Amino acid sequence: MPEGRSRTLLWILIGGGAFFLFVLAVFTLVYLTMHAGSSEAGIGGFGDRIGVVDLDGVILSPQPVVGQLKKFGDDSSIKAIILHVNSPGGGVAASEEIYREVKRIRSEKKKKIVASIETVGASGAFYVSSACDKVYADQGSIVGSIGVIAQWVNYGDLLKWAKLKDVVIKTGEFKDTGNPARDLTPSEQAYMQGLIDNMFGQFIKAVADGRGLKYDDVKSIANGKVWTGEQAQGMKLIDNVGDFETAVAETAKSVGIHGEPTLVHPEKDRRTLMDLLLGDVSQYLPSTEKMLEQHVGFYYLWK
Repeated sequence: MPEGRSRTLLWILIGGGAFFLFVLAVFTLVYLTMHAGSSEAGIGGFGDRIGVVDLDGVILSPQPVVGQLKKFGDDSSIKAIILHVNSPGGGVAASEEIYREVKRIRSEKKKKIVASIETVGASGAFYVSSACDKVYADQGSIVGSIGVIAQWVNYGDLLKWAKLKDVVIKTGEFKDTGNPARDLTPSEQAYMQGLIDNMFGQFIKAVADGRGLKYDDVKSIANGKVWTGEQAQGMKLIDNVGDFETAVAETAKSVGIHGEPTLVHPEKDRRTLMDLLLGDVSQYLPSTEKMLEQHVGFYYLWK
């Protein structure tokens, strides 16, 4: 090989290697920086720590909230937990699982859990909040919406217009209840209403138990309405009108923390460009299972 070409190849290898090391160093620095900011806890704050779990957006799954609550519940250095709520609610079962975990930590771990409602704490999010020792909300926060909803689009007329037919082979009268290609039969309507009424009763009981209210008193206001934090306090749906800082200060005082508590946030699973390039990206792509999930669902959701 001519000397000129060998020298050029050598410089290409050196340059490529240096560039790779530079990129690797940058990603490592970014990764460490992001993870260093995932918790405000320090050595000096050990023992004066309050865990903060965000219940944010529509509740589609009990995770990661249940896992985060469990972790803080098992951590003896965490004296209390604040559930920072900004959600219109979501799935019935998912909301119930988070509710049960809050109750479990309170009863088994004897650890105080407080809900601090920011902009919205409605339906399933209020369901979860009602399980806490105390509920705070801003004056203008949206609170309530005790109720259940199931909703879908009926495109039967569109199929007729396009001269298409929906073909269903089933084993029982109610197997395809909620088929979006046709209207519900009277029997199906009654069947669906029965399911929703049962879930509604579970919601009312959960709120009554959590808030220390009578079942009938909660039922009398459970019409899907929302109220401001100021109104909700008068209805005993929340304990105090106050922002997140108020919830932190009063919770710290109630568990014997003197001075400013250290707030500990769960470490977030952060994805870098290298993760996407070199790792498994299947979770970001629509799978067959995910596409099949587009069916009738029941929700504790404010819409």
